[in-house]
Amino acid sequence: MSRIGKKPVIVPAGVTAKVDGQLVQVKGAKGELQFRVPDDVAVTQDGNSIKVDPRSNSKRARALWGTSRAQVNNLVVGVTAGFEKKLEINGVGYRAAVAGKNLQLALGYSHDVNYPIPAGIAIVTPKPTEITISGVDKRQVGQVAAEIRALRGPEPYKGKGVKYAGEFIFRKEGKKK
Repeated sequence: MSRIGKKPVIVPAGVTAKVDGQLVQVKGAKGELQFRVPDDVAVTQDGNSIKVDPRSNSKRARALWGTSRAQVNNLVVGVTAGFEKKLEINGVGYRAAVAGKNLQLALGYSHDVNYPIPAGIAIVTPKPTEITISGVDKRQVGQVAAEIRALRGPEPYKGKGVKYAGEFIFRKEGKKK
């Protein structure tokens, strides 16, 4: 039994949710999102709650049960509060700045890296060494953060590169004489 899947998703006031077959649509103050639930899982709506149940007792249905409930919950949280990821840049001369619809990154390469900001995502640089990514879709916010981090991931010797805020980088000892 899925502990997460058993809990219904509560739809708060100010948010409208509509279940149409396998499609769940949620509209709130920050925007509108939708998610198509897999066929192995049944979705029902009663009043201000959305319930997710497996259609059978198969392993696939039980695996998708909790996942689908979490995805529907992410829709509700996204349109009410939104999601945010923070990145930190470490290294001499490494910096970031938002210029129009691009994020300009100086990451120690011979050229600046221009990352186009996708629609539905807001990127802010409060300091030249901090990047804040926010949006309503949790999956898209995480994907953009991962793509920016991949441009220059943190290296284990000096810790230079782009890392998530609060991420621990395992440091290695350098060469010895």
